[in-house]
Amino acid sequence: MLEDITPFIVMEVLEKAQELERNGINIIHMEVGEPDFDVPPCVRDAVAEAVSTGKTHYTHSLGDPLLRAKIASLYKKEYDVDFSPENIVVTSGSSPAILLVLRTLCDVGDEVLVFNPGYACYANFVRAVNAIPVNIDLSPEDGFRIDIEEVKKKITPKTKAIFINSPSNPFGTLIEPEVMRQIADLGITVISDEIYHGLVYEGKAHSILEYTDNAFVLNGFSKRFAMTGLRLGYLVSPAKYMRTLQILQQNLFICAPSDAQKGGIAAIDGAAADVERMCAIYNERRKFLVDGLQKLGFKIWTEPKGAFYVYADARMFADDTYKFAFDILENAHVGVTPGIDFGSQGQGFLRFSYANSLENIKEGLKRLGEYLARR
Repeated sequence: MLEDITPFIVMEVLEKAQELERNGINIIHMEVGEPDFDVPPCVRDAVAEAVSTGKTHYTHSLGDPLLRAKIASLYKKEYDVDFSPENIVVTSGSSPAILLVLRTLCDVGDEVLVFNPGYACYANFVRAVNAIPVNIDLSPEDGFRIDIEEVKKKITPKTKAIFINSPSNPFGTLIEPEVMRQIADLGITVISDEIYHGLVYEGKAHSILEYTDNAFVLNGFSKRFAMTGLRLGYLVSPAKYMRTLQILQQNLFICAPSDAQKGGIAAIDGAAADVERMCAIYNERRKFLVDGLQKLGFKIWTEPKGAFYVYADARMFADDTYKFAFDILENAHVGVTPGIDFGSQGQGFLRFSYANSLENIKEGLKRLGEYLARR
């Protein structure tokens, strides 16, 4: 299965962009899903204090007990769901959490349902544990909405779980409460990636835990609190899996960074105003970018309501948007992500990130317009 793991194309675009930058070329980055904000001041101060006072040693393998209690309280406040802090594993970002879940659930040849298009790495994590990703195709003409009847057709005796992601990457869409309830009622384990919760501009994000206990929640501090480099995530699990998860965590990762965990406590306690400010800025960028792309001739089948991405139909410009994305990088000096990174159904699309300043987004659209005019 390892030979089937594909490159993470957005990183390949970024690495090529960085090569061009080393040669003196200015690049507008609209490829990477990383907040351009600094960490909130309360997080900065908490991490600095942890380092300066020697609070840099191993924590409990499941995470700082206070941080786990804060996470449980956050979910109670925002979604009115109850779970014990003992059902939480604090991880070094959400990616290790994905690996822990799949290693716990899957044996060789088991199947995990993933949406196509969907987050690029889900299928590769499944392959990494020698299981099989099973695609559920989504259609742009239907706004990339989930058809529960199509999901049911993919379930077999080997199905161990289904991934969902709301707000989603790459669309920025929200799963409707009724659809989430239908997914919860399928009788299979749900792995709910809620990493973009807190970054919602229209509507409301719901946690899968509002609808079922037969679920794992993936979340973290990277997106909402602009803490990507601190590598702090967490996993909420049914109690019956916790001992297995703890043993895996002890052996594979030991624990999440202790200073980052202090930053996580500070973020939950004191960064609400910073998140509100960042959301307001993202929302301004979102509206500007959607409008700007449409004026350039891109079609937006579904406007984003959360996260910080616009998934744009570029089939009027190119059949192969993998080549198109790298041509844009080389000739317009704008980094964008080819839609094929998110599955075969993404061919013909480009993902634009608005996790960049409005000034840079304006410049990126200007360069893109000039590039398209030359073509």
